[in-house]
Amino acid sequence: MTKLLSNPTRWTRDYVFDILKDLGIHYIFGVPGTNEIPIIDGASYEANGVKYIECLHENIAIGAAMGSARMTGKPGVLVVHVTPGIAHSIGNLFNAWRSETPLVILCCQQQNELITQEPLLASNLTDLAKQYTKWAHEVRTPSEIPLVLQRAFKEAMAPPNGPVFVSIPWDFTMVAIGDTDKVKGVTRISPHFTGDDATIRQAANLLAAAKKPVIVAGDAVGYADAWSELQELAELLGAPVVLQTFSSVANFPNNDYHWQGELPGSQAAIQEVFKKHDVAFLIGFGAQAQLAVFKYADGPLFPDSLKQIYLTNNTWDIAKNYYGEAAIFGDVKMTLPILNKYIKAKPPTGAADRNLAMQEMADDRAQKWEAYLQEAMQQEKIWTVVIAKALKDAIEQRKLTDKYVYVHEAVSDGAPLQYYLPLGTTGAKPVSYYCVAGGSLGWSMPASLGIKLEEKAAQGISTRLVINAVGDGSALFYPQVWWTAAHEQLPILYIITNNQEYHTLQLGLQQVVAAYGSAPGYGWHPKTMDPGYLRLERPHIDYVNLAKGFGVNAGEQVNTPGDVKAAIEKGIDHVLNNKTSYILDMRIAQDTPQAPTVQAKVSEPAITRHYMLQPVLDIFHSNGVADHAAEAGTIHIPANMPAIF
Repeated sequence: MTKLLSNPTRWTRDYVFDILKDLGIHYIFGVPGTNEIPIIDGASYEANGVKYIECLHENIAIGAAMGSARMTGKPGVLVVHVTPGIAHSIGNLFNAWRSETPLVILCCQQQNELITQEPLLASNLTDLAKQYTKWAHEVRTPSEIPLVLQRAFKEAMAPPNGPVFVSIPWDFTMVAIGDTDKVKGVTRISPHFTGDDATIRQAANLLAAAKKPVIVAGDAVGYADAWSELQELAELLGAPVVLQTFSSVANFPNNDYHWQGELPGSQAAIQEVFKKHDVAFLIGFGAQAQLAVFKYADGPLFPDSLKQIYLTNNTWDIAKNYYGEAAIFGDVKMTLPILNKYIKAKPPTGAADRNLAMQEMADDRAQKWEAYLQEAMQQEKIWTVVIAKALKDAIEQRKLTDKYVYVHEAVSDGAPLQYYLPLGTTGAKPVSYYCVAGGSLGWSMPASLGIKLEEKAAQGISTRLVINAVGDGSALFYPQVWWTAAHEQLPILYIITNNQEYHTLQLGLQQVVAAYGSAPGYGWHPKTMDPGYLRLERPHIDYVNLAKGFGVNAGEQVNTPGDVKAAIEKGIDHVLNNKTSYILDMRIAQDTPQAPTVQAKVSEPAITRHYMLQPVLDIFHSNGVADHAAEAGTIHIPANMPAIF
């Protein structure tokens, strides 16, 4: 029964703020709509300790909430507006789901008494959201709001983390409640649980007996801040460590010689990695098939001879696609020390020799990258390695290795940045690197907002310097981000890696033609291998002036390798000493590049020269140059670049 209160000072919307105060969450993100005003109004009261961050698109709001959540380890919170609000959010909701990011999405439904009559904007909201959430629910009565909110936040934080969706008819948020009617708190389910001891021993025996072991590190490693524990295991086994493709965080330090970068993005190249091994330890490995083209006729990604051992905190990711000889369900950071202890008791034969060989490989890789950098400095246009090295030098010279976060959506050029940036044990943490496992474009610029709003991360680094490298195509998804950055006075360094085309899609097209152009029953070829819809020209886009239109007035276009270092230093100094962002339009290509032909051979400029010469990160499994062929024939996809579309 509704309480009759004279002069009420609390309403059902205040249950939200009870929970945020209990958890120490200080931001709600969203795009204003009439239905949301009661909740947004609650952020106006200083006693609630919550600020409403206004965004100009719901996918920006959810992306910003994801960035905030990544730093704090607590749920990011956003309020969205009926059907269009959650629909606009789906791209980054999918990213949050695949990246296991804790979120609570509050969607203000139309009036409860009106919904059945199908009013403006109303729909079955939970059906829209439930595929990419741990739980999706529409509140039935104002009285259940405390119960639902407690469950929602509890579930978002429970391992494995993930998004939760709550639809609330907006009239339910304004029901008066008593001053003592409050949510007691949110139940915390500890993520720190160890796996079954017998299974850990079984896994230790299999790993210790391996002659050619490999470790694949997924996001559960980085989220658990388990670098040191996994480094110890890699040393004990003498095993290379490859990372899942599109790792959400830095899942292994790049200054450890076992580090081989991310798995490649083609079926043949992944098979090439695993055929060299007898045992694979798949730890926290959720995104297990991050590739565009797969044919059963060409064989599985993992050979039948490969023994697979799993450890993670999500049962769905254990033996999801292939049989596991041993499957440990447990927290990575709590369980690894036990596993390491058992392996120490039976030191693997040959580990020392394997470690020595990998050290030599890492030294050889460093020499190749240095030579590649010197080659890049002689070019007319900017190769991304020049940007990466300039960032590394600037961060280290300013002693910011534990005070920066790099936000990555330069998907065509990830390898140089992942190799050169200080993402190792000299101060960085796994959350010093931000990406998403979902791959739905438009994640990074929104995330930069939420990351910068949080002064410190739960893993101990600060966010004094936030750098977002983003491809020109991705930057066009949500340039409205720059309005919020200006409005909230958030100093972020935005680096547009501008090749004036959708370069990953150019490579994706080549990969599809290589796989199916001569395949029986297909034989498909596009009208042209150089379609106009994959080019960003007529007119060319001026990102510096585009940002000015949204209130970010500082920036410059950079055209040559010799100008990069000074521009990077100027941009970093600007964001460190001002309350405004800075745009660097880095011209990876002065004009839209000529597309490669389907007949291209490896000796011809099949992609572009900087890809053909680029050393690989995974030197353990390659000959040292990124020239892996696509699955079926002559098209060559860079081994350092996953093809996505």
